[in-house]
Amino acid sequence: MALTRTDFHFPGQQGIYRGKVRDVYKIGDDVLVVVATDRISAFDVILPEAIPHKGQVLNCIAADFLDATADICPNWKLSVPDPMVTIGLQCAGFPVEMVVRGYLCGSAWRAYQRGVRRICGVVLPDGLRENERFPTPIITPTTKADIGLHDQDISREEILEQGLVSESEYVEMERYTHLLFARGTEIAARRGLILVDTKYEFGHRNGHIYLIDEIHTPDSSRYFYFDGYEERFMQGKAPRQLSKEFVREWLIENGFRGEAGQKIPSMTPAIVASISERYIELFERITERPFVCEDNDDLHTRIAQNVKEALGKLPSVYH
Repeated sequence: MALTRTDFHFPGQQGIYRGKVRDVYKIGDDVLVVVATDRISAFDVILPEAIPHKGQVLNCIAADFLDATADICPNWKLSVPDPMVTIGLQCAGFPVEMVVRGYLCGSAWRAYQRGVRRICGVVLPDGLRENERFPTPIITPTTKADIGLHDQDISREEILEQGLVSESEYVEMERYTHLLFARGTEIAARRGLILVDTKYEFGHRNGHIYLIDEIHTPDSSRYFYFDGYEERFMQGKAPRQLSKEFVREWLIENGFRGEAGQKIPSMTPAIVASISERYIELFERITERPFVCEDNDDLHTRIAQNVKEALGKLPSVYH
C-alpha cells in the first residue's frame, strides 16, 4: 500500500497545506505535523503513480541528518512519532532555496551544454565536462515557486536587489549551506558515497534562522558511488549514482521534461518497483542499517494514532 493523500484531523489543527510530496498540518501557532507521503515529483510535476516506502525513506533519512547537523544550524525537528512523520516548529520560510553543487551535472550540465556559462551569477569556464568536480562547491539559488510552477534560478545579487532576503540573512544562510554540505560530504564519504549536490531550505523564528524541510534525501540530493567514479569520469562514462536523477532521465527518454503540452509517460509496475528499490538502496547505504518495512496495511490509522500520542506529550509551551 502506498500513501498518496492524507486528510487527518489532529488535536489543535488549524489548517493543512499539501506540497508535491508532503502534507503539512498546522497545529496551533507553533507546531507542524509533516507527513511524507509516497508521492513522487519530477520537473516540478507530481507523477501519476506513488512509490511504496518512499515516504518512510525520505522522512527517516532527513531525521537522521537533522540530528547529525544540529550542532551546525538549529533546525525545526522536535520528534519523529511515525516513520512517515516529523513534528517540528513552525518557521516563516524564506522564498529562496539554497542549491549547492560540488559537481557539474543534472540541470546545470544541461544548461552548460546549451552554452550557458553564467549560472545564478556564478561564472563557469569553458572546457568543463559532465560530472566534473568543481574546485570549490558553488551555490546556485532558486526562487521558491508556487505549486505547478518551476523554481526559477536566481543570483545572490538579484535576491538582495529584490529584497527577498536581507544581506545579513543571506550571508548566514550561505555560511550554513557550506557547512551543512561539508558535513554531508563527510558522512557520505564514510559510506562510500559522494554527495554531488543538494538543496537546503531555511526559515526564521524569533529572530533566528532555522534549517527546515528535508536534508540530504534522494529527493533533495544527488549521490554518486565513490568506487569507480574517477575511472568512469576519465573514460567519459556516467558514474553509478543513487538519486532521483534516473527518474528524470527516464522521463526525458520518454519525451517528458515538464513542459506545457507534454504528456507524462505511463509508469508500469516494473518502473514503480525499480524506483522503490533505488530509494531503499540509498536508505541502507547512507544510514548503514537495514530498511525495516513498517506495517502499511492501514497507514492512516497508524499515523493518526502515533501523531495524536506524540502531540499529547509536547511541552506545554507548544500547546
